[in-house]
Amino acid sequence: MAMTDYAPAETLDEGPRPGGRTGSLRAWLAPPIPGGALIGWLGPLLVTAFAGFLRFDRLAIPHAVVFDETYYAKDSLALLKFGWEHSTVKDADKLLLADRNANIWADGPSFVAHPPGGKWMIALGEWVFGATPFGWRFMPALAGTLSVLILCRVARRMTGSTLLGCAAGLLLALDGLMFVTSRAALLDVFVMFWILAAFACLVADRDVSRRRLADAVERAHAAPAGAFGPFIMHWWRIPAGLCLGMALATKWTGVYYIAAFGILVVVWDYGARRAAGVERPFAGALALEAGPAFLKLVVIALITYLVSWWGWIFRPGGWGRGEVAGFAPWRPIEAMPDLWKYHREMLNFHTGLDAKHPYQSWPWDWPILHRPVAFFYTEPKGQCGAAKCSREILGIGTPVLWWGALVALVICVGLWAVVRDWRAGAVLLGVLAGWVPWFLPAFSDRTMFLFYATPMIPFMVLAVVLVLGYLIGPAREPEPALPSAPAFGPALEPNAALVGTRRIVGAAAAGAFVLLVLVNFAYFYPILAAKVITYDQWKDRIWFNSWI
Repeated sequence: MAMTDYAPAETLDEGPRPGGRTGSLRAWLAPPIPGGALIGWLGPLLVTAFAGFLRFDRLAIPHAVVFDETYYAKDSLALLKFGWEHSTVKDADKLLLADRNANIWADGPSFVAHPPGGKWMIALGEWVFGATPFGWRFMPALAGTLSVLILCRVARRMTGSTLLGCAAGLLLALDGLMFVTSRAALLDVFVMFWILAAFACLVADRDVSRRRLADAVERAHAAPAGAFGPFIMHWWRIPAGLCLGMALATKWTGVYYIAAFGILVVVWDYGARRAAGVERPFAGALALEAGPAFLKLVVIALITYLVSWWGWIFRPGGWGRGEVAGFAPWRPIEAMPDLWKYHREMLNFHTGLDAKHPYQSWPWDWPILHRPVAFFYTEPKGQCGAAKCSREILGIGTPVLWWGALVALVICVGLWAVVRDWRAGAVLLGVLAGWVPWFLPAFSDRTMFLFYATPMIPFMVLAVVLVLGYLIGPAREPEPALPSAPAFGPALEPNAALVGTRRIVGAAAAGAFVLLVLVNFAYFYPILAAKVITYDQWKDRIWFNSWI
């Protein structure tokens, strides 16, 4: 694994750097990623192809409305037809399964608890493939597949290793909960997708902006930019804001990531200016970068969120909307008071949602997979060669991965606290933003489920991969922080044999862990993908009574 705070010695030029380091400021602030572009894309694309095969194979099975598909499949179809969610007749699910063109609409609009962004994405699949199980599951499967590619690339950028990047994508592809939510018309996979995409944009921005800062500081030796340092334009934060807006437009939980990532970029900006030797780095980050970051991450996100409501805003008849102004440009302004009332009702719904559900669980149960969710279960007759058969879709993470991630996250706490590894801090923030906000409503008995943790999964995988990278170690010993002044006695030459042995042992251990995750996923696959198996085979995979 490349330690991204250090560049290989051959990339360094002569000359003093802040803190006593030597070499190019650009190479120190943002070291280049080793390896060529071809392998950097070929490996992740192969892993993505494997993930796509897993998700699209048998996607139309079962031919049924699975769990909360009963809401989102029909709401998405209503968006295509009316522009807003519409009431449906009794037994609409059965009618739709029998005939994709069935008239399932009752009179009037339907009140919904979530904004329309994710449902518009589901609607794209229904528009192309029709109102069938394959149609309403197509976009979740596509989002889940593309998430693997994004994670491969962002992990490669964070670790400096194409191999570790591919390992991250493979682990994400092999997580049971990610697999299940990628094959059902629910919203959580879209929240995860847009948050991960936003994070990838911000990590790319970190590298690009640090290079620009280094170049600007180098030029400023002849013409100083002042105590605050130079102004840096962060173009990647614009698409990050769009992605965060789409996460918010899918579920309101996206707001926690907007806040978390907003804090994260300010810390990164301060750290970059401090590392570059700017006289007043914190004041410079606040004065020159915090304001533009707010515009790009918060304002753009809010605008994107409002745009997702365009059907309700511009077309008459939506819940609480009624008639619309004849002059179309006036409709967004006219709609705002009614939209505000709608949001108050949505908030009341969420804060008052305490109905008991057999598969509800609490956030402190999620990391240990205490209570998964049965999305689908039947006992078909005579299809497995035994007296009793089972067929299930169980929304559960791959245990080896999730329990391993618990250990990795604890190690990441140490890496951030002791080593100040920025990657460990970013990973921990990504997990906490998707987990901690659920604790307060849990104490009020708010109904919640394990799959609400879906946005956390990529960050859990990143924690695992980061620890595996430390286990393997760098290809060579990093340059000492102060090579001209060793702390204890003379500088020692790196022991190449010791480094090589550590890498062999570390790579074997890392490979063994990935293989265990693969075997664990394969073992659970029948109860993740609605395969018909004997009841005894199903029972063998139900390790705890709380999984029933």
